Amino acid sequence: MILTGSKITEEVRSGSICLDPFEESLVNPNSYNYRLDKDLVEITYNVDDIKLLPIQHKLIIPEEGYVLQPNKLYLGVTYETIGSPKYVPSLIGRSSLGRLGLFLQITADLGHIGTCHKWTLELTVVQPLRVYSKMRIGQVSFWVTEGLELLNGHEYKKEVNSYAKYSEPTHSQMEKLLG
Repeated sequence: MILTGSKITEEVRSGSICLDPFEESLVNPNSYNYRLDKDLVEITYNVDDIKLLPIQHKLIIPEEGYVLQPNKLYLGVTYETIGSPKYVPSLIGRSSLGRLGLFLQITADLGHIGTCHKWTLELTVVQPLRVYSKMRIGQVSFWVTEGLELLNGHEYKKEVNSYAKYSEPTHSQMEKLLG
């Protein structure tokens, strides 16, 4: 079951949902519009080998915006800290930006219950597109869970290598999983 906008507002006020900063004008019928923060990282791999660390070019989006280029991977971060000890957040892009050729949160849209952080955003474009800090870039919805929250037979705890501990654009951690 997905929460409605009025329920999201109610749960933010009760402390069951973390949206910080929270602006009621960003509430939708069944989601909340999250914004892009000023930090971007352009990711480049010399070789398509997940064992190698990427080359990272850190950027700050200036007031006049920054033009994303095709055939590049950018990592951004949400302006808001997002999460919940009670609900599962799911982040998706805005259709209005998708229609301009922006692909956002291509693979990792589902969060873990119990985490609250700024989310790393995966951004790619099919044509040059200017983005701005604090622009409404996506939507987060919150889902009710059923059953006991288990991970490998144990209550869910943040993993050491979990992305949930980061609040800045964070590259793939696959090399850690390969040993």
